Amino acid sequence: MQREACSITTALSLGDRGPTLVVKECIAIAGMPTRSGSASLETSQPAACHADVVEAVLEAGCRIIGRANMHELAFGMTGVNAYLGTPINPRWPDRIPGGSSSGSATAVAAGLCDFSIGTDTGGSIRQPATCCGVFALKPTFGRISRIGAMPAASSLDCIGPFARSAAMLTQAMTRMDRTFDPRLLRHAPKLRRIDVEAAPAITSALDIALAAACASGAMPRTRLEGLEDAYRAGLVIINRETAAAFEHLAIAATGIGADVRARILAAAKTTDAEVAEAECVRRHFCADVDRLLEDVDALVLPSMPVAPPTLEEARDPSAVLPLTRFLRPFNLSGHPSLVVPLVTAEGLPAGLQLVGRKGDDALLCAIAEWLAAD
Repeated sequence: MQREACSITTALSLGDRGPTLVVKECIAIAGMPTRSGSASLETSQPAACHADVVEAVLEAGCRIIGRANMHELAFGMTGVNAYLGTPINPRWPDRIPGGSSSGSATAVAAGLCDFSIGTDTGGSIRQPATCCGVFALKPTFGRISRIGAMPAASSLDCIGPFARSAAMLTQAMTRMDRTFDPRLLRHAPKLRRIDVEAAPAITSALDIALAAACASGAMPRTRLEGLEDAYRAGLVIINRETAAAFEHLAIAATGIGADVRARILAAAKTTDAEVAEAECVRRHFCADVDRLLEDVDALVLPSMPVAPPTLEEARDPSAVLPLTRFLRPFNLSGHPSLVVPLVTAEGLPAGLQLVGRKGDDALLCAIAEWLAAD
């Protein structure tokens, strides 16, 4: 019960008898305050209507059974939440569940629901999916309506699903997005591997997972030189947009966690010049990713460079900083990105990340199903 309580903050029963799901607390459900995991929003006005994505899944016959826990105000990577409790990582309980969509990932990993909905501004779907060993998709930016999500304005944030299987991930997308048309692969996909610096155990897990994909020939490999610049630029944009949404809560300092408050106040110091430079990086990086996708179906790289830290290790910021190095760049570019869970030889969580052309979300899901079938 404690695990369920920490993953699901409010039990609900909305909708039909179809697939069950939980919805991250920063997505509006009518009649309830959208508190985004923060005591500072506990007494805010209840939402007048459901978020668009909530309406979509209800119309598709799904049943919402609860609201999912999250890192406060979606501004953190560990999933630790002193106000609502920290969700337990079901398979690796000594390790962080990941953030910010911690409850969405742990609820699926624990088998509490068929799928879940989270949000991803800088890795907040794909990182907890990796930590908890489940499948997850950050769709193409703008594909799924953000109306009713918090913060209201973002040039990075995407709403997407978690599931225990690639097939269920595809089903989740068909219910969240009426325009989603599932694909069936008739032949092996063409993949290009992006060479990155990762821990040997992570690289080895990726090598093993891709062995079947390489059976018909060598997989082209290259470096994506702008990856680190895009990682840093993404943080600049996140800081500017998060401060714009929540600086008033940080200034009021009522009910907000000290760590999140400090991060928001620091983010508010982001300059216009820094933002302009980050937008320049965005343009160049987006073009670079598009170019690498011209002759392949998807790019492939690890989702994280290291295994998730333990809860104790995560007290040290240096253990947390690298976790979104390979994730955040694709928020900046807006390309769809999907995580296939892996396990290292030592039995720790890792992930294979697929990145596709904008709008090719269905192809990414089909590739994930193909990989999972091998």
